[in-house]
Amino acid sequence: MNPVDAQTYLQALLAAPRPGSEKYLAFYDHRIGLIGTDPRLLLVPLDDHLCHRGDGLFESICFRDRTIFALDEHLARMRDGARALTLTPPCSWEEMRARILDVARASGQEHGDLRVFLGRGPGGFGISPAQCPEASFYVVALQNALPSEAFYQKGLTAFASAIPPKQEYLARIKNTNYLPNVFMAAEALQKGMDVAVTFDENGVMGEAAIANVGIIDKDGRLLCPELGRILPGTTLLAAMDVAAGRMPVLSGPIRKADIETAREMLLFTSATLCVGITRFDGRPVGQGEHKGRPGPAALWLKDALLARMLAEGARF
Repeated sequence: MNPVDAQTYLQALLAAPRPGSEKYLAFYDHRIGLIGTDPRLLLVPLDDHLCHRGDGLFESICFRDRTIFALDEHLARMRDGARALTLTPPCSWEEMRARILDVARASGQEHGDLRVFLGRGPGGFGISPAQCPEASFYVVALQNALPSEAFYQKGLTAFASAIPPKQEYLARIKNTNYLPNVFMAAEALQKGMDVAVTFDENGVMGEAAIANVGIIDKDGRLLCPELGRILPGTTLLAAMDVAAGRMPVLSGPIRKADIETAREMLLFTSATLCVGITRFDGRPVGQGEHKGRPGPAALWLKDALLARMLAEGARF
């Protein structure tokens, strides 16, 4: 096969299949400094170490009613990750925040998702960060339907994953090397269940592939895992704060025996806020009339979190 000129290559590139592109609404690449809306142009340099080394960070952020949930909390976590990776953004954090709002606005949607990426940048196919003269920064707005009330009333199924928790120094950085999480998602698909949950060598619960997990214990307390070997999600932290006005809240080790006696088991994500887990390892979760069904804390928390995030979120 012979090489072609740039125009011929570009035409072939634009005609190439792009599965899922109907969900890509708007995007920004700091190198270009423009917002695009044609999904065929949503491209990242392959020599960006974000791609071939997983040397970068990302945040998944939800927006509803033209309000971005916990934007500053997401950026604060990305800033912590950048310090850990000694990764200097290509612009100020204030400009990054402004561009995120711009992309959300350019989506033309009331509700949707955002993906924000801060990468080492293009510059080579080695492993050394020294190859990359400037970091990369990308923002994408995605179409996403709001979860239905039926989704919350049904709840989710979960199981103990065979994949071990990440090491602490990796668990607390939301980096783009997500292969363990991919293994967990594949495991759930293979088992025909919704959520894989990690447990460490001592039988202590960690987190799900893209979510945090907690329980309402037998004493009616919201119990969440210790934060050492999990990524403290913005929704989990908000839930702990909101719930503190209604029940005792604490962090501590959670074992399978605690799940068996728990009143409820809860999943926290940016997109769905709080969802009840109704079955774990094939057995119904909960006690009494709520056994095997989403309980009152799960249903209350998803409404309370929504109200808080709409009141405190960043409008665009």
